[in-house]
Amino acid sequence: MRIEGRIVQWDDAKGYGFIAPSDGGPKRFAHIGAFGLRPRRPYVGEHVSYEPGTDAQGKPRALKIKSLEAKPAPAGPPPQADTPSRAGRRSRPAPAPRAASSSPSSSSAASADTGAALWLVPAFALLVLLTHLAWPLPRGLWGFYMAMSLATFIVYALDKRAARLGQWRVKEATLHGLALLCGWPGALLAQHLLRHKSAKPGFRRVFWLSVVLNILGFIFLYTPLLSPFFSGLSDHWNARLGGFSV
Repeated sequence: MRIEGRIVQWDDAKGYGFIAPSDGGPKRFAHIGAFGLRPRRPYVGEHVSYEPGTDAQGKPRALKIKSLEAKPAPAGPPPQADTPSRAGRRSRPAPAPRAASSSPSSSSAASADTGAALWLVPAFALLVLLTHLAWPLPRGLWGFYMAMSLATFIVYALDKRAARLGQWRVKEATLHGLALLCGWPGALLAQHLLRHKSAKPGFRRVFWLSVVLNILGFIFLYTPLLSPFFSGLSDHWNARLGGFSV
């Protein structure tokens, strides 16, 4: 049984929104993967029909969504009728539209950014090699980095597939945790090759923080390079605390 409704909320960057049934009732979650092949992106106000369904957690969602509009959906929301207040503002220049983060140009730019950052993987491998020559590293450290990178790449691929099919997603905290635990080389490769999580500024900031923390942790644990800094910091605090002793 198909139900008619209208899209009342849509986040084009994330690829999902909500549909309100025409006969009333709660809104249903709608993912871009449920629309199938269509020439235009969904938009707020679009008249659609869908089959009611649920996800793996039993939450209601719309499946096999089809547009009921007579013409192809416009790139943005449909024009609204003029009102006196809108007509009075007609003379003002319209602001330039913001580019959607999911546009091909922004995706290509993000992919280029991750591609430029791939130099960090061989650079870090060289750092590990030089460290091993100067201060022998524990056996298995290379293997641990490779295993975590492979696992992280697989998790990224599964999350991208889930996003495309409208299934349950991997939490961003899990992706950041894997990157912090030596899986960031695999995350970088996944972001570049799969073009996944490469155009979200908030995610990228936390990701690069996890990369920096992992590299600093490696230097602190396996080299004496940071020892003078921490030794000086410890002496400073001991001197300050000594001033309070009786």
